[in-house]
Formats: sequence, C-alpha cells, structure tokens
Amino acid sequence: MMEAIPRRTVLRRGALGAAGLGLAASGLRARADGAARPRVVVGLIGAGGMGSGHLKLLAARPDVEVACVSDVDAERLASAAAIVEKGSGKAPAAERDLRRLLDDRRIEAVWIATPDHWHAPAAILALDAGKHVYVEKPCCHNIREGRLMADAVARSGKHLQVGTQSRSTAVVKDAIDRVRGGAIGEVLVAKAWNSQLRGSIGKTEPSEPPSNLDYDLWLGPAPAVPYRSNLLPGVWRWWRDFGCGDMGNDGVHDIDVACWGLGVETHPSRIACLGGKSFFDDDQQFPDTQYAVFEYPDAAGPGEAKRLIFEQRIWSPYVQEGYENGAAFYGTEGMLVIGHTVGWTLYGRKNQKLAERTGPADVSAHHDDFLACVRGESKAPNADIAVGHRSAALVHLANIAARVGRVLDFDPMAEAIRGDDEAAAMVSRSYREGHWAAPRTA
Repeated sequence: MMEAIPRRTVLRRGALGAAGLGLAASGLRARADGAARPRVVVGLIGAGGMGSGHLKLLAARPDVEVACVSDVDAERLASAAAIVEKGSGKAPAAERDLRRLLDDRRIEAVWIATPDHWHAPAAILALDAGKHVYVEKPCCHNIREGRLMADAVARSGKHLQVGTQSRSTAVVKDAIDRVRGGAIGEVLVAKAWNSQLRGSIGKTEPSEPPSNLDYDLWLGPAPAVPYRSNLLPGVWRWWRDFGCGDMGNDGVHDIDVACWGLGVETHPSRIACLGGKSFFDDDQQFPDTQYAVFEYPDAAGPGEAKRLIFEQRIWSPYVQEGYENGAAFYGTEGMLVIGHTVGWTLYGRKNQKLAERTGPADVSAHHDDFLACVRGESKAPNADIAVGHRSAALVHLANIAARVGRVLDFDPMAEAIRGDDEAAAMVSRSYREGHWAAPRTA
C-alpha cells in the first residue's frame, strides 16, 4: 500500500492544495511497448497555484511541448515561463491575452486553471478554436454554462477533461469498483463533506489594482466591479461574481466521488439546502456552514429514490469520520468511507473492517488519461463534460437553495428550476454587454 499523505500537509505544499497534489502525484508512465509517445503541443491559461502545479508536471514530460503560457498578471506570467524553461529547457511564448494563445495553430490542447468565472468562457473559446481542453473544477460558474460547454464539445469534436483527478486515481477507482460491484450491498445513500479550518478574508473597500495586474482582462465577461485587496489571489472563490464558495472549491471533489459511487447519471429532481455564515464575520458571500440533500427519484428502482448528502463546516479544527474531506457510501450490507487524497476503509456488518487502502490523488494519471484522448488512443476522458457538469450542477443547486431558503423542484432534462422565478434566474448569469468572451449560445 502507498503511504498516506495527511491533507493538511498537502495543503501547505501549494495554493489551496492544488499544486501540492499535482507534485505529490506519481511520475510519468512509460508505454508498455517501450515506444515513444507522439509529442503533444499544449498551452496553459491561468498560472496561479494550480496552473503552476500543472506546468511543473507538463514541462517535465518528454511527450509534451508547452508552447505558450497566458496569465493576466505580469509577475505570474514571467514565473510561469520560467517554470517551463527550467523543466523543459525551452522558453515558451508568454501572452497576457488568452486570445493570442488560442491563435497559435500548433497548439493542440489547452490547460485552463483560471478563476471559476473564466472556466466556461475560456473553454468554449478554446474548443471553438479547435483545441482539446483540460479545465479545472468546477467546470462552470453556473448551470447554464455547463450545458453550453457540452454543446461546444459536441460541435467541436474535441475532448474536454475536468480537473477532478480522483476519476483517474487508482486508489479511488478501486474503492468505486468495490462499491459499484456490490461489496457493501445496494447503496441507497452517499454523503460528501468539506470539514476544515479556513481563515477569514477580512473586510475591505474598493481600491486600485496592482500595476502588474490587467484587471479588465481578469474580469473578462463577468460584471465590472471595483477591485478589492481581498479579491486576489485565490480569494475570488468567496465572491458570487467569480467563484462558487468552498463547496465549488474543495467540496466538488468529494461530491463528484459521491455521485460516481452512488451510480447516478442524471441531475437530481429535488434539492434542499440550509446554510449561512455561522462563524466568519468578513466579506465572504457564500456559506461557511452548509447542509444539502439531493434526491434522485426512481434511481433505486420504480418509486424508490437515492439521496446524496453534503455537509460543510469550514471552521472545523478537526476531522469527520477519520477524514477532513471525504465521501461515504451507505449500503445494505456495509459502508465504505473515503478521504480525499488519503485513502479508504470498507466496513461490513457491525462495523467489521474488511479492507482498506491508502494513497494520494494522482494528477499525473489524469494528465495521462487526457493526453491519450488527444492522441486518439482513448475514446473519452475519465472526467468528461457530462461528469463535470453533473457534479458542478450540484454545487450550483445547493448554493441557490441556500440563498433562497426553499426546496427546489428541478427538471433534469430541461435543466430548469420549476415554480420559483427567483431561483430559476440563478441557473444562468448576466455578462458584460458585448464582451468578446461571453459564451455563445448556438
């Protein structure tokens, strides 16, 4: 068994743990026949913590050429170019405007590690430019954008991989195979949780952006609001115009695993969520305490529902069920509990421990899976747009339900909230009028 890495340790290794997870992942994999892989020419948009982590892995691969990097922050852009040159021996092009990267016809695939509000706009632009796309989680800022991304994948004929790396991690795949294979009987309920200690983002007033930041490019098609010092870097996650809260940051990893093990391949029909700010007195606009239930009618058979539960407490200096962030599957014959980036334990009747395995998230394996699709060696990525859209939609539906304080009646096929005009309006968003990056609708 692989040695487990405590999640708190991993978080210290990179911004919000993302870069650290990538660097902790296993190294490059050789082809079984020993032959060299065709080199894929790639670009990266967004060179923050996660983006830098991707770059370190990509620049070290002999089967990848990082031709261009893009970031709206001049300092981060220079740092990104240096990472590539150090890892590969060749300096990439460096562009502040992502359109210049997309104009490069040599580039076959693009990694997108921007703030959430840029995920869908950048991905759709890249797909329409003929590029394959690896986009960080959550894949979209709202439910409507997820559907527009799926449409873009369909019309482009290109592949899209969402950065929920558990889908390619052997330890997690083993756990899900056991759950889906009946090791704990019929699974009727899954639970995901995000229980950790975050810090306050404080309270600020509008101010001038730093000189190294092109703030207008950073805003993109989102509403034009004044810059604040607690907006960047990374703090945008707690602002509705740009992020999806911690449920869309760390929580979506475990939500995705919960969906996978529960075996649901559609959206839920009923959603309830209570949540608010119970701890932090700051500018955060999302709940620090949140409890959601998603119901899937007929998923367990005619007239029988399955349910997915999500819990969030980002003021907790302790772990839950042995893991800080994780998912649990409750079956008729046992239970499996899995901790994000740590491992899992399977219990039978009367809590008898039957099996366990440890190991961190494997970002390199997720890269391998995506690049195999780009080369035509695989038909579909492990975390394709259908997978990413379903998991992201749970984040958005829970946040909407908590905001309006009502149970939502959701039409999974139409992807619309029924009987609640206020909530229904939050399925999509408004963009800056006439902005070049606003997602196309046809």
